[in-house]
Amino acid sequence: MSRVDLNLLTALDALLSERSVTGAARRLNLSVSAMSRTLSRLRIATGDRLLLQAGRTLVLTPYAEHLSQRIPALAREAEAALSRAEHRFDLGTLEQRFTVRAGEGFIDLLGAALMDRVHRAAPGVQLRFTPKPDWDAQPLREGAIDLEIGVVRTSAPEMRTRLLFRDRYVGVCRVGHPLLGDTRISVEQWTACGHVMVSRTGEAENAVDAALEPAGIRRNVLMVVPSYLSAMQLVRHSDWFAAVPHSCLGNSFVPDYASANGLQCFELPLAMPAFNISAIWHPRLDHDPAHHWFRAEVLDLCLAAYPRRPAADSSLRHR
Repeated sequence: MSRVDLNLLTALDALLSERSVTGAARRLNLSVSAMSRTLSRLRIATGDRLLLQAGRTLVLTPYAEHLSQRIPALAREAEAALSRAEHRFDLGTLEQRFTVRAGEGFIDLLGAALMDRVHRAAPGVQLRFTPKPDWDAQPLREGAIDLEIGVVRTSAPEMRTRLLFRDRYVGVCRVGHPLLGDTRISVEQWTACGHVMVSRTGEAENAVDAALEPAGIRRNVLMVVPSYLSAMQLVRHSDWFAAVPHSCLGNSFVPDYASANGLQCFELPLAMPAFNISAIWHPRLDHDPAHHWFRAEVLDLCLAAYPRRPAADSSLRHR
């Protein structure tokens, strides 16, 4: 398309509409002489005179009359296609599906609140949550996933991350468990009881056992399950224990989730560091206005759900 100059399309639209070189020049903020030269270029490009003198006015040739039915729409399409993306973004008419990879806890406790927030601003948006069996970055790279929510464990250096909230592990058991009385449970009592361990991959590796390892202590693990919500339901109907993120117990939108499910929580009898829950995405979506808006909605939701967030965003690498 080396011979095509899209500026001529805008000029042709003005000339056909105004039917005047002077009027078209005024409309495009050009000099009359510059518009006359543009008309000459248009005549060469189309092989048609386009506008002809008829007394003191100009009239359209038959071909120009034909073009006058098509050019206005073409000019608007070209301008829209080549304008900045944010100028084409309208939440009210946005029809898009965002695919999110998140743990069951986030989906169960915040999925409805997120959908309600999104739907009020953009009724045409759909959310699709997918399972999170691992931390493979390839689906983000390929576009199969728009956003991941969780702990950053990918080795892909190009990924963007944004801290959503800080989390920590706590113990859970059924309400009225015989070992939970007025005194704090000891690490010996805790580890001797039956435990439900959570492992997405099925392997017996997790942060709780890593924290116990330096002291040479091991838990009495009776069962391994793939999700924290499954572990919570199992201990609800037994005398077993589980360690789950504090965020799984509830939030500002669902404040009594643990008690409503017959669970009580307690501080673990060992020191464990807090950890970050982040939004993770591929940099090709950095400046997409729809994805930028969606990421902001997720962040605002998490700030409202878990308001006790540190002032410093230590995990913030890219916005």
